[in-house]
Amino acid sequence: MSINRRGFFKVLGLTGAALVIGREMKAAPGGNGDIDFRGVLYDSARCKGCRGCEYDCAEANGLPLPGPAKDIPPIRHTSETKRTVVNEYKTSKGTVFIKMQCMHCSEPACASACLTQAMHKTKAGPVIWRGEKCMGCRYCMISCPFDIPKFEYHSSNPKIQKCDMCYNRLKTGEIPACVANCPNDALFYGTRRQLIKEARKRIVENPKLYVDYLYGEHEAGGTCWMYLSPVPFKELGMKEIQKASYPALTKGFLYSVPSIFVLFPALLLGIHQATKKDNQTPEE
Repeated sequence: MSINRRGFFKVLGLTGAALVIGREMKAAPGGNGDIDFRGVLYDSARCKGCRGCEYDCAEANGLPLPGPAKDIPPIRHTSETKRTVVNEYKTSKGTVFIKMQCMHCSEPACASACLTQAMHKTKAGPVIWRGEKCMGCRYCMISCPFDIPKFEYHSSNPKIQKCDMCYNRLKTGEIPACVANCPNDALFYGTRRQLIKEARKRIVENPKLYVDYLYGEHEAGGTCWMYLSPVPFKELGMKEIQKASYPALTKGFLYSVPSIFVLFPALLLGIHQATKKDNQTPEE
């Protein structure tokens, strides 16, 4: 069946409209819905390095307990057996401790990269791993800018291990185990709005104690775990992370893919049908 000139331009118009819609979707600004995600403010000026949070985390999640302090090196990383670690740094203001775990990004790269939605950003704020959906691709590990998710390579039934902010405790009205048991009030649990307000209050009230910067407020598009520090964060081994969320970098491409693969073949067919020579027999 051939297509006349009017029909061709109709197809062309619909294609153009769809592409415009795609561009508008790409350009739509992100909302501030993440402002009420639940999270934790960690104050390294208050942390005494007791590492009690490591024990609390291990007990709450059925993981091996950390070894004696004398056997623990000053700098460690999270692993398949440790969802959180507290490291010790020698800084311009003496010894400062820093707690590391999943940052629970507002727009997590791990969840965006997960093909089966096994890595999932909950409405409450925590980023959780759902084992029944995981196919073991480990894209979450590659995509995380903070290098947090860890795979149990030596297990016959491997899992992805990472902090989930004690999500099961949150569902029953409790707070994360590390926050509940911190003896020095170095951890403060609340909404992002509350955390930012509390952090700004502490900075204003003690300008000589804190660096005037809240790590996690904007990093990677904003995270649900944020930090206060008495020294620049680079002295504590904290990565310099871009402000835009990582999924936001690919939104334009992802929105254009359906338009290209669905509409472009139709456009080519329309051009072909509108321009081919009328040299066919009536029967053809």
